[in-house]
Amino acid sequence: MRKLFFLFAFVCLFTLNGCGVYNFTGSGKIDAKTFQVNFFQNNADLIEPGIDRTFTNQLQDLIQNQTNLNLVKNTGDLVYEGEITDYRISPMTATADQRAAQNRLKIRINVRFTNKNKETDNFEKPFEFFYDYPADQQLTGSTLSTALKEIFDRISQDIFNESLAKW
Repeated sequence: MRKLFFLFAFVCLFTLNGCGVYNFTGSGKIDAKTFQVNFFQNNADLIEPGIDRTFTNQLQDLIQNQTNLNLVKNTGDLVYEGEITDYRISPMTATADQRAAQNRLKIRINVRFTNKNKETDNFEKPFEFFYDYPADQQLTGSTLSTALKEIFDRISQDIFNESLAKW
């Protein structure tokens, strides 16, 4: 019986030892200590004031909340930079009398990611997402806030996954 206990303990210890490098975000081992998020300038043809600052802050917050990296203003090990390249509102569905029943806000952000410790991780690519809303609502106030939150949540998470989570 004693041999069986030691065998069981050895198997459990060996099994649990292999689980140490994983976490829920998928960003197991990051070869960096600091990150910086440069201001994402709004270069879209249609300008919505303040979304550049909102997105920059949201990306910073997401990385801080999902990693143990320290945010710095310059010389970060990981650097996120880019620009908002598209902010577009377009009709999506029509009613029987040829009126828009639903509109779509689509935002595209071009991102350049630099990992100073591992250059093979560097990339530049666009990320985009959309939000559909009823055509009888104006894209202002709570409708705009909800749309921006949903779009920026998704884009920020996609950027995180591409740069750190490797999913």
